[in-house]
Amino acid sequence: MLLNRTGRVVAAVCALAIATAAGARDRNQGAVDIDPTQKGPVSGLGIEAHDIAAMADRMVRDMLGNDTLAGRSKAPRIIIDSAYFTNESSQRINKNLITDRLRVQLNRASQGRMTFIARQNAAMIEEERALKREGVTDVGTTGMTHAVAGADYRLTGNIASTEARDPRTGQMQRYTQIVFEMVDLESGMIEWSNSYDIERAATDDVIYR
Repeated sequence: MLLNRTGRVVAAVCALAIATAAGARDRNQGAVDIDPTQKGPVSGLGIEAHDIAAMADRMVRDMLGNDTLAGRSKAPRIIIDSAYFTNESSQRINKNLITDRLRVQLNRASQGRMTFIARQNAAMIEEERALKREGVTDVGTTGMTHAVAGADYRLTGNIASTEARDPRTGQMQRYTQIVFEMVDLESGMIEWSNSYDIERAATDDVIYR
């Protein structure tokens, strides 16, 4: 009887050790690839990768449907960067994730109906222009222009949010609004605008970094 009981204890200890080792392997498994257009296993109330992908797709389709931006006989020159894209929300976010994706997708999808100016790289451009004019380098294959290209429109935007918490359950809810506007850089008129809304609830939020 004692031997049987001892055997059962040993078997239980072995089973526990095996389960603990398996759990450790699961916790230490390598990185898992995730489709950035789909919600991942770690998600919260804020703007996430799948939101940025969906938002960019919607804004690109809407801008391409605007005749002034995409239907002119001469393609307009547009600046899309984060310089005039503000964040008033409670979430820390790299705004370049939004504006860079918009610019890249719009540049590809417009197929020459819009042209884009790299104003964020103005210092780099001026440095190269100076080298050409000083004779340090040749003029390249496209020659020199009288001045750098001026822009017709610039994308501006703002991220804002409001949130609430139920003190009884700890449930949190956050509403986030991202507004986009294309501003005429000569007249100041808003040629195009749209917004993207996110509202989520959870018992707790993740930490965004």
